[in-house]
Amino acid sequence: MYDPIKDGMEKSIGPVSYHESKPPQTLQHIVHSYWQIKTETTLDEDFTLHAIPDACINLLFNQKQTEIAGVTGLKTTYTELNLGKNFDYAGIQFFPGVWQGRCDETKGSFVGSKYLGKLPLIDVNVKTQALSFSDKLPIFSNLVMSLVEQKIVEQNKIVQKILSNLNRVSRVSDMADLVHISPRQLQRILKETTGFSPHDFLKVMRLQQSLKENNVDLYTDQSHFIRSFKKITGYSPTSYFRKYDV
Repeated sequence: MYDPIKDGMEKSIGPVSYHESKPPQTLQHIVHSYWQIKTETTLDEDFTLHAIPDACINLLFNQKQTEIAGVTGLKTTYTELNLGKNFDYAGIQFFPGVWQGRCDETKGSFVGSKYLGKLPLIDVNVKTQALSFSDKLPIFSNLVMSLVEQKIVEQNKIVQKILSNLNRVSRVSDMADLVHISPRQLQRILKETTGFSPHDFLKVMRLQQSLKENNVDLYTDQSHFIRSFKKITGYSPTSYFRKYDV
């Protein structure tokens, strides 16, 4: 199954911890992971998280300021998120195509304002704020199950089949053939369920594969790989792997 890498954390940065956990078996077709990133002590300088596209949607909780939460998802290029010197964020990462909530709620940049939507994000933030990471997980799972009941999240079989067979996909036409629909139908379904065109979705999946497997065979040649990698991440592959813990 699709396994996106975590966002870039500089190797030279001080005491910042990252925890990740898989959801219960019954939710693993919808949720990729639960996660937390936090400082252990106040840093000497601001910490910048290098977020790269993965087509996933995250529910994000600022656990130091419980009124701040949101729905986040990047498009086709990276963004630099300045988290400051002292922070504690937790979240729920959904697989591509799963999120059926309001598109206008999804942010592709830093979330620093009070959540004003209708989801119970602030309530969950308050309940989990003082808990250890492991104790937060059942509350996150209860939220996901509630979203499933409301059909705000649900499995998309077409997107799931593509994600489960990425090694068989090298062109947009391969995706259409794999799920037995026309390219035009694929365009409509992917746009509605992921916000991506088939071409952009494929670019993001290729990048994730190359980061996970260092697989340049997904590209026409080495130069194509480097150009695409740099356009999406802002770095050459050598510079990226030297700077960030992947």
